[in-house]
Amino acid sequence: MKPTSPTPSNGLPSSSLRMYYSRALAYLATAATLAAGTFSQYFAYDVLWLVPYSLLYPHLAHQIALRFRNDHPQQVKTGLLIVDALHVGAGAVLMGLSVVPSLMMLLILTFAALIGGSLRLLGVVLLTAGSTALLLGSLLQPELKAATPVLPALVCILFSTLCIGTTAYYMHQQGLRLAQARGEIKQEQEKAARLARNLAKYLSPQVWEMIFSGKKHVRLETQRKKLTVFFSDIKGFTELSEELEAEALTDLLNNYLTEMSKIALKYGGTIDKFVGDSVMVFFGDPNTQGAKKDAVNAVAMAVAMRKHMKVLRQQWRAQGITKPLEIRMGVNTGYCTVGNFGADTRMDYTIIGREVNLASRLESNAEAGEILISHETYSLIKDVIMCRDKGQITVKGFSRPVQIYHVVDLRRDLGATSSYVEHELPGFSMYLDTNGIQNYDKERVIQALNQAADKLRDKIIL
Repeated sequence: MKPTSPTPSNGLPSSSLRMYYSRALAYLATAATLAAGTFSQYFAYDVLWLVPYSLLYPHLAHQIALRFRNDHPQQVKTGLLIVDALHVGAGAVLMGLSVVPSLMMLLILTFAALIGGSLRLLGVVLLTAGSTALLLGSLLQPELKAATPVLPALVCILFSTLCIGTTAYYMHQQGLRLAQARGEIKQEQEKAARLARNLAKYLSPQVWEMIFSGKKHVRLETQRKKLTVFFSDIKGFTELSEELEAEALTDLLNNYLTEMSKIALKYGGTIDKFVGDSVMVFFGDPNTQGAKKDAVNAVAMAVAMRKHMKVLRQQWRAQGITKPLEIRMGVNTGYCTVGNFGADTRMDYTIIGREVNLASRLESNAEAGEILISHETYSLIKDVIMCRDKGQITVKGFSRPVQIYHVVDLRRDLGATSSYVEHELPGFSMYLDTNGIQNYDKERVIQALNQAADKLRDKIIL
């Protein structure tokens, strides 16, 4: 059997030992008062038996507390306080209700109840002590000893003060240690939160949330689900990488991937990976809104990315990059295998399957600024998004020709009700998305357009 350490690593007694020491000091105060009172012939010898009882009982109470500390610790603690209250009531009667000893015992009992329980428990123990004193007093009818001699009074006050002071000291030290432990726990929690935020950047937010909420197990497992898969890359990026310095190219690529990631997350896509300038996103896992809604979100995301490239080209043009960069995209819907692939020590949450390959092939066959989708995706989105039939193409790895469609735009953005205006000429580039402008920015946009128009008019007059 492994021995129990009397004190924890902080040098303070454990909770059970502090209770034991406090109770031992309290009963020692009673024993010392009885001994001093008997010595000064204030108490009769018939109560002298209380001295050994007071010295032995705390050890018995401690053994009881140890016996049941793992089963019902709070109930045992409350029960022992009630027994202490019985002893206080009985002791006060046996000592003839002597003022100083009775008040000191009552004070120690009150202090123990307050620090070890609650106001409710205090009421219970005081009621128990009072009831015991009344009942035992009516039965024994002891000789009342109102005035307490100096020696018993001094001994009682001295030992009672020692008991309360020692207990208060340990409680104060425990409070300091508890505050220190809370500070350390808070620091560890902040450290863990920072680490979690850093690690989350290596995962899609949806996957990270599922893992940390306990909804997804981190183990090698896969499942078959109907997903919509998206691939994109920048047309002409390889040629651009030969012209730009590595630092400028890195800034451009990071800026592009950051903006594309924001759009993907806005539409609920799970970002699978970045490979150079290529982006892979899928919809339908770990969260899904149904195959149709997932497909609509995927294609709407692709349209939003294509539109946002106009904004990025303006930024890059201001940085001296005049090459008109365009992205090409491919989208396909079908059953894929999704889950954790790899080894127990290194996993990758991704998707595999024939439909994933088709989405990649569609992206590589798309022209600059074009979004190609499969017939499966088209059948799910055709009532929401306008597409044009591009016939069939032969795709590597597929024995039969594949029917493809070119995405035009969301139907709500076509015609007279279009939410955006775009023009791009030498020296002029504008992309205005009215749905993306907040009401409080409307006047600022109008002011900027008026300033641009005034400058253009002045230039024509000259």
